[in-house]
Amino acid sequence: MTKAPLSRRELQCLAWVSQGKTSWEIGTILGLSESTVNFHLRNASRKLNVYGRQACIAQAWKLGLLDPSIVEKETQ
Repeated sequence: MTKAPLSRRELQCLAWVSQGKTSWEIGTILGLSESTVNFHLRNASRKLNVYGRQACIAQAWKLGLLDPSIVEKETQ
C-alpha cells in the first residue's frame, strides 16, 4: 500500500488538486503559502511512490484514500 499514511494536510491538498485547483488557490483556501502546498503534495507523491500530481491523485483514488467530502467540508 503506502510507505507511510498520508497526513490530513496532504489529503486536503490532494483533494483540492483533484478539483482542479492550483497550488496558489489551495494555499489561499487553506491559509498556507504556495510553497507549503507544494511541500505537502511532494510528500504525498513520495509516500505513494509516484511522480506528479495526476499520478498521485490516481494512486490515492485507487487506494481509497481520497474522500470528496474533504473538499465539501472546507467550503462550508
